[in-house]
Amino acid sequence: MKRSKVLQLQPDYNVKSHDFADLAEQIVRALPREHYEITAAFLRGRPGPGEPVSKADHSVYFEFSDKSLKGMRLRAMWALYKFCRKEQFDVVICNRFKPVNMMLQLNRWLKIPLCVGISHGFGEYDRFYRRSQAKRLIDKHWRFVGVSPAVKQYLLDCQCGFTVANTYAITNAIDIEQAEALQLPRQQAREKLGLDQDARMIGALGRLVPIKGHRFLLQAFAALKDKYPNAQLAIIGAGREESRLREQIGQLGLDGRAHLLGFQENALQYVRAFDIWTMPSLAEGLGLALLEGMSGHLPVIASNVPAMLPLIEGAGGLAVKPSDVATLTAALDEYLALSDDALRAKGEQAFRYLQQNHDIEVFRQEYLDLIDSGLRQARKEHP
Repeated sequence: MKRSKVLQLQPDYNVKSHDFADLAEQIVRALPREHYEITAAFLRGRPGPGEPVSKADHSVYFEFSDKSLKGMRLRAMWALYKFCRKEQFDVVICNRFKPVNMMLQLNRWLKIPLCVGISHGFGEYDRFYRRSQAKRLIDKHWRFVGVSPAVKQYLLDCQCGFTVANTYAITNAIDIEQAEALQLPRQQAREKLGLDQDARMIGALGRLVPIKGHRFLLQAFAALKDKYPNAQLAIIGAGREESRLREQIGQLGLDGRAHLLGFQENALQYVRAFDIWTMPSLAEGLGLALLEGMSGHLPVIASNVPAMLPLIEGAGGLAVKPSDVATLTAALDEYLALSDDALRAKGEQAFRYLQQNHDIEVFRQEYLDLIDSGLRQARKEHP
């Protein structure tokens, strides 16, 4: 039997050496090779020497410049059109807005039987012209996936071609077994990060950008630093806010108590260095870092944004208002006041929730079902 040809299109090369949370690679794993021949394509970037490549059958790197992917994108569109026409794909899976938008326009002529567009967050269709374009171009070939029920609802609320019949929620997941195997024991993780072995350690992981809310976390911690002299805070990540956050640490009197650890390769290996996991983001599509904290058996504190609230509540964690220092301070206070045993019990509760609701096998099966059923329907309509 001839294998169906699948193109998975991504905006940037970003294949990880460990794919526990690389959801594009997990989709590749979901499709049986005896039925599907998969090509991974990246609009920008390519791996350097020794860097990982996709587990797909083929990898293609268009290496478009940033400039060529702005505006009308005519040269990039023509190159993508010629490639797809030559390869005659049966399925194209588009990750994030730009690939979805390009294929919405091109599939008017390509007529690929099944196109799947994956939305990772909110705001992609806030602009009127984007909604009107989507309404004009979405047809029976298309299925759409939100990475959480909240993102699915955002798409439906746009009222521009996303319907209950063509739009799904497939919740992000991680390979829990692989994640746990990567994690260093507590003492070793703290040694490698240069953290105090005896401190009650609050942790956060994320880019140092305003939307991640780290400045509010620092303010909340500062309000408790005298009440809990054994507590410390550490943030893994790099970004444009680093110098501002360092300045804030000095102003709040947190030198030696709050640590910016910078970018760390395979940051998940360090998750067990912490006692409490925080995610004070102002907005998220579905915060994978929250699931990563749960995989380390840690209790969680996170913003009650729509995509994360069901996760926090399910995990028995503490939900706080975004950018609200008072509620974040109260949540930190509640967990810091617990005994070690009580805090560990909260972490085990979060881990059980993760196992039951965000297992990677369920994620893979839902994508396989979506693609199998979409292809069957397309072939029924065009035998």
